[in-house]
Amino acid sequence: MPFNFFKLMKRIILITGGQRSGKSQTAERMALALSDHPVYLATAHIWDEEFRRRVEMHQQRRGPQWTNIEEEKYLSRHDVKGRVVVVDCITLWCTNFFFSREKAEWEQPTVDSALEELKAEFDRFTNQDATFIFVTNEIGSGGVSDNAIQRRFTDLEGWMNQYVAKKADEVILMVSGISVRIKN
Repeated sequence: MPFNFFKLMKRIILITGGQRSGKSQTAERMALALSDHPVYLATAHIWDEEFRRRVEMHQQRRGPQWTNIEEEKYLSRHDVKGRVVVVDCITLWCTNFFFSREKAEWEQPTVDSALEELKAEFDRFTNQDATFIFVTNEIGSGGVSDNAIQRRFTDLEGWMNQYVAKKADEVILMVSGISVRIKN
């Protein structure tokens, strides 16, 4: 395994952009440049067959050198010290806190309570000495939704993206497959 000084220190990288902008592939290439055996931590809940096919497509793109972990909420359960970890993605991770399947509909969290849970879990997870590459979506870049739940979720994800970006050492915006460094 080649020497890489990035693996010797804690580092947080955020890759953001629109759907199909190349975020996941960029994160995977970056992880493989930093480690021969990176970790892929998927936060997705499989909602339907179409989404299952998307997940399978992502899995096929990665090779056997990846350690694959599926974790919908509690990332800090996993010891990744000394590893390079791609977390894909913050948007789905936020969804899992916002639309909790463990609670009755009338007990669903508020934006504020979900955001506080997410921040605390992010801090616990990234307290490990590892290189973290988080992938997220810029869902608030479009117009304002006429759906109240969507507006609340867009607020939640936007505030979580800001929180992660503030803590990140590097932020990359993906536009049409082109990476633009916006924080270095």
